[in-house]
Amino acid sequence: MIKYKLICNKCNLKFDSWFATSLEYDKLKKKRLLNCHNCGSVKIDKTLMTPGLINNPKNEKHHLNILKHKKISQKIKEYRKFIKDNFDYVGENFAYEARSIHYKDKKKAKGIYGTASDSEIKELNEEGIKTEIIPWLEDKNN
Repeated sequence: MIKYKLICNKCNLKFDSWFATSLEYDKLKKKRLLNCHNCGSVKIDKTLMTPGLINNPKNEKHHLNILKHKKISQKIKEYRKFIKDNFDYVGENFAYEARSIHYKDKKKAKGIYGTASDSEIKELNEEGIKTEIIPWLEDKNN
């Protein structure tokens, strides 16, 4: 089905009408079977139309959330690459290594990164050992 905005060239009445196809409209116009319901004239033409777009704010919001998620994911991946390129990975020994650097003046050419529990992070911060929690997205091989 297709909906056209039509105009009567005699009385300038604008109205909508549905057709099975655009060819159906052309066929009815050629046979002079389209007429104005106001004045009865068969001088009917299509007017300027705009496509019917569905403006669903929910879909638009969902689309924006997807874009925002992709942007954030990309930024996290950039941080991860920077950290991997510029810091030493110490795995689950992060708390021990951080204390070694802090208390034993064990200087390293690079900073460290690894994993630690929430309680270990809290203890390190209470001891004056500055730490940061970075969201970490693993590579997906899809």
